[in-house]
Amino acid sequence: MEHVLMPIAIIGSFGTSLYFFTKVLTDYILKKKMIEKGFVNEESQSIFKSHSAEDNKYSSLKWGLIALSGGVALILMDSLEVRPDSTLPYGIFAVALSLGFLLYFFLVKRAAK
Repeated sequence: MEHVLMPIAIIGSFGTSLYFFTKVLTDYILKKKMIEKGFVNEESQSIFKSHSAEDNKYSSLKWGLIALSGGVALILMDSLEVRPDSTLPYGIFAVALSLGFLLYFFLVKRAAK
């Protein structure tokens, strides 16, 4: 299993970092050119605002719940007796992280009402 997951993790992390680096660089170049040409007004500035304060209001709650559910999954996996070649720990960890994210989603949805 390690021989399959390791290349996927390396290629995925490299691709993700390349994507974000390219996005930041192209946004910077576009902003710089717009300022040089004099196209800066309220409407053009709103294009580059990625998220409002309302969207990021519960960001720390999200990551806290995901970290908490991941920690609970790791504690649960430590207490279980499983075979070394079993995929059960991966499933427990994925389900726990998903439950943490779903809990976050329902809490934010309820708070929005």
